[in-house]
Amino acid sequence: MHPKLATEADRVIGGRISAIRAAQGLSQTALGQALGVSFQQVQKYEKGRNRIGAGRLQEIAKFLGVDAAAFYSDPGPSAPSEPTLEELRHAYFVAREAYAAALQREAAFVREAA
Repeated sequence: MHPKLATEADRVIGGRISAIRAAQGLSQTALGQALGVSFQQVQKYEKGRNRIGAGRLQEIAKFLGVDAAAFYSDPGPSAPSEPTLEELRHAYFVAREAYAAALQREAAFVREAA
């Protein structure tokens, strides 16, 4: 009998584990120590090269302080996307105007104080 190969789902779940771990400022070594495995094994889990059993996934969720469903949930259409060039231009001009207004208020304050 051959072991089951990792699937795209394994890679997605591994990526979510990696993102949650990194967002909490935890190293692969710290996660590995909590699980009783090497950091190399954690790397394999996070890259989706090794499959993660249900019990191990539950241990990971507990250590990271999240529900195991967090590894499965689909971010759906509310996930942030890359801004368009037009959105970036608009944000630039809004920020530039706000900065110019702040400089004018500062100059007026300095004049009044003098």
